[in-house]
Amino acid sequence: MTQPWLLLTLVGADRPGIVAHVTRVLFGVGAELGETAMMRLGNQFAIMMMVRGAGNPEEVAGLLESTRADFGLKLHVDEIDAALHQHREPDVSVIVHSADRSGIVSEVTAALLEAGMNILDLRSDVGGSSDKPIYIMQIDGESSQGIEPIEQCVARFADQGLTVRVTPLETMRG
Repeated sequence: MTQPWLLLTLVGADRPGIVAHVTRVLFGVGAELGETAMMRLGNQFAIMMMVRGAGNPEEVAGLLESTRADFGLKLHVDEIDAALHQHREPDVSVIVHSADRSGIVSEVTAALLEAGMNILDLRSDVGGSSDKPIYIMQIDGESSQGIEPIEQCVARFADQGLTVRVTPLETMRG
């Protein structure tokens, strides 16, 4: 019987070697990696990794305990339904720029939901300077009702000082 897929998450202060150490341990026990996402957020490094063949969640946590402790990481492991090879491609991208303030993500994502958009990826950053921060957000997703409802729904944000650009995406498949 094939072992189930696990979702492994690790978070901690960014330091060189985290990915190399984690993947070395997993490779050493013959684990298979599925999809992964690894990124730096502020001074923190986050890993989300689908893993199979390294044991149950408790065993995987045990295998990575030394690495977790050495790097001061937080570790969480869950069994999941991986649904590999079922990639969904975005057909719309929404980019938002604004003076930084609370509520931008909540308000914009609620409007996109109302317009029938399913969010597949959201990335944000704060640019500008400490006295004039600028919030920048890119959201890619699927528009179940087309682009027009999304454009209409986000138009109201212009009155709040947000610049919102909605762009249809065409993904080439071959």
